[in-house]
Amino acid sequence: MSFDIPYGVFDAELQFLDAEPGEGQRWSTWPAATPTERGPAPHPAWLETSAGAFDTELGIVKTGKEADVFLLERAVPGSDGCILAAKRYRGGDRSDFHRSGQYEEGRRYRNSRDARAVSGKSSYGRLVAASHWATNEFAALCRAWDAGIPVPYPVQLSGTELIMEFIGDGRTAAPRLAQGRLTPEECADAFSQVRAILIGFARSGFAHGDLSVYNLLRHEGRVVVIDLPQIVDLAANPNGLDFLHRDVVNVCTWFERRGVDADAERLFAELVAQLW
Repeated sequence: MSFDIPYGVFDAELQFLDAEPGEGQRWSTWPAATPTERGPAPHPAWLETSAGAFDTELGIVKTGKEADVFLLERAVPGSDGCILAAKRYRGGDRSDFHRSGQYEEGRRYRNSRDARAVSGKSSYGRLVAASHWATNEFAALCRAWDAGIPVPYPVQLSGTELIMEFIGDGRTAAPRLAQGRLTPEECADAFSQVRAILIGFARSGFAHGDLSVYNLLRHEGRVVVIDLPQIVDLAANPNGLDFLHRDVVNVCTWFERRGVDADAERLFAELVAQLW
């Protein structure tokens, strides 16, 4: 028996099998990720999951004390792919973690050796801390995504590198809420969305822990929350309600200054009511 296969059907496959990553490129890390290191299913249609894809470095988006965010293009050579954000937590002697120990209340490391190393701030301890915060953020993004909270889709976790959906147009990141020049109507709409985000976290039993208009993006009228490594379990952390109250005050103060009816104590009471 024979089959007539049109010439050129496998051209794209043969091209990427012969190709090798160039400067600033690597093979896609997606195939090496285990199911638990990948984002919630079903995976978005825009996500490139081919084993023949390359990750191409496009530059840095943001630098921070604990991590830097890079822009990646993941694509099979010769075809359109997707733009991703790669957040790389620093480890070893390059790390300068400043997260308050209060965030760690209710959390545990894998073993006592890791906990002691982190407490002692050794090079190994800093590497453990970097992996710990990356894992925390990936898990928080997955929970938020499953709960319908607007966050970047968490693509995968690879050690201290967290890859997620890039929020923006082309290669330009969406502006932070603090940077936008919003009309009164847009401000009111944005506050309504932020309120829904806070309610979504509270219903899931969590507080963002460091929420402000600097980690809220606004893209095409939609508010998206980012930077979740310090997310606080409101039941396990004895300081949980304090963190929740601070989140509320931070955002409500900003909106009230722009003429929005954003009473912090009223909203805080509404969120606390979601917990019982």
